[in-house]
Amino acid sequence: MDKTGLSPDVTAYISKLEAQVQEQSVRIDRLTDIVAKFQKTMYGQSSEKSKYVVSGENGLQIALFNEAEAEAKSKAPEPDKVAISGYTRKPKRTKEELAAELPVVEIFCELDKATLACNECGGTMRDLGKEMVREELEIIPAQVRLLRYVRHSYVCESCEKETGEATIVKAPTPAPVIKRSLASASTVAHVMYQKYVNGLPLYRQEKDWANHGIVLSRATLANWIIRSATDWLMPIGERMKSHLLAQPVVHADESVIQVLKEEGKKPSSESRMWVYCSGNTGTPPVVLFEYQPTRSGEHARRFLRGFQGYLQTDGYSGYDKVANVTRCGCWAHYPRNMIIREEFLKAA
Repeated sequence: MDKTGLSPDVTAYISKLEAQVQEQSVRIDRLTDIVAKFQKTMYGQSSEKSKYVVSGENGLQIALFNEAEAEAKSKAPEPDKVAISGYTRKPKRTKEELAAELPVVEIFCELDKATLACNECGGTMRDLGKEMVREELEIIPAQVRLLRYVRHSYVCESCEKETGEATIVKAPTPAPVIKRSLASASTVAHVMYQKYVNGLPLYRQEKDWANHGIVLSRATLANWIIRSATDWLMPIGERMKSHLLAQPVVHADESVIQVLKEEGKKPSSESRMWVYCSGNTGTPPVVLFEYQPTRSGEHARRFLRGFQGYLQTDGYSGYDKVANVTRCGCWAHYPRNMIIREEFLKAA
């Protein structure tokens, strides 16, 4: 702005206004940046990128549940460099380290008796020694076989001769995993592992069984999973829950999960996988997952009914519904929230 010809008072006033405008512009930019961070925190995608492991002398601090997210972004530790003939390089993993726990089958390559004659003089050659040439990884494809239990019955010959009545005893047989079913323990474990660990849907497993010449519908596979979970896994889960609620510390968290076909909900809607974990004071440690269609704190209140120890969570208010517990904060969430609040206070 050209201030030529203006009085000193007017010039000073204009300079003061320009300084105020400049100061306010800087403040507006800072507040805009803070609001953007706040909006991202409130409405944007937010997953903890760091894995925190907090330990203390009393052993009440535990690791958080964001290990998968942290490991996905982390890099493998760099190995120490070793000196090789005047220069350094990173040591390579040896085959022995890669396959340290695998069983070893040695394949001996020997000459036939007919070829033991020396090509030079015709004399018989003797074994001079052996050397390891190479190593290979071999995979043995899965085999499916039918286990047929044949029970023997036994009769007492003495009783039969003396009394004319036969005393018959039948040999005991192992209890089936599912009555009147072809399912064995290994079969059910395989189906569950493929679905929940390898993420292989039942319709693909159905085709895989067909490739082995066995017709098993996806409905049958689903019933195997449901029956086995109900009869064998749920009692173990209830015992683990009883052990968890008796611990002095429980860590709780919930993560977003989508269910494609759920009655009364759109595939794009968000559900929750609730996670409850004991501290490192419990032996053995317990981690339990519970699916719920909502994030309501009622789920935590119902699950933790009877627990009266320390409950460590993030700042979600839904955990306030859990009664008779001592709430503990989470250091992983503390810095993020406090930095935003401090920036607001400084800018105010």
